[in-house]
Amino acid sequence: MSMLPETPRVLALANQKGGVGKTTTAINLGTALAAIGEKVLVIDLDPQGNASTGLGIERRDRGLSTYDVLSGDCSLDEAIKDTAVPRLWVAPSTMDLLGLELEIASSGDRAFRLRAAVEQLTRSRLFQEIGFTYVLVDCPPSLNLLTINALSASHSILVPLQCEFFALEGLSQLLSTVEQVRNALNPQLTIHGIVLTMYDSRNNLSSQVVADVRETMGDAVYDTVIPRNVRISEAPSYGKPALLYDLKCSGSQAYLRLASEIIQRERDLRRVAA
Repeated sequence: MSMLPETPRVLALANQKGGVGKTTTAINLGTALAAIGEKVLVIDLDPQGNASTGLGIERRDRGLSTYDVLSGDCSLDEAIKDTAVPRLWVAPSTMDLLGLELEIASSGDRAFRLRAAVEQLTRSRLFQEIGFTYVLVDCPPSLNLLTINALSASHSILVPLQCEFFALEGLSQLLSTVEQVRNALNPQLTIHGIVLTMYDSRNNLSSQVVADVRETMGDAVYDTVIPRNVRISEAPSYGKPALLYDLKCSGSQAYLRLASEIIQRERDLRRVAA
């Protein structure tokens, strides 16, 4: 009998502020991890479904979605779709997710639906065939029940933070939610790191924000900073990650560096745990 692969590392990409590069990071970090040999599943938990679109899954082709998974109508392995990127899969979302919170609000397991779905996935035939090593959960831009599900199911949270004046303002609220989830729902949840996005080297404010965030959050901030880059902005309209659209652009190269840095942090974490 063949051995099941190890369980994957589950990272939630979360920030209750919109427009910070969360979905862009989910798509391009997923692609970069796949490019260096990892087997990656992106779970789209945002009703807007931009991660699904950005990975080339048209709305009419979504069929089963994360709404069906969380409402209990199908298993996660049934909702997973191939993408054009080798070693990268996606569980797409639809606007139906907007109504999910009301539908499951009175259920005792309402915060653990995604965790149960991921656990079930690791026992599935699909998982035995593929052996996902990373699961990236793209959260909606709010601290709602969908985000709580993501944090309950994850080992760590990765926080994209835009290089703008109010960058640190919402961070304390997010960190306090992480603390509450850790205490009440998921004691193993850690902050994997904070990635600074939309950095503009011509703008003094961007450099000041980087300095402030590093001073406040220390080692939690990744060394890699994601630049503001027109190729990254254009790529989703072609249904492609930036790394497929233009591998050589500064944004794609930054996401490859971020992927390497994340894998290095994972190695360090394993060493400490051992």
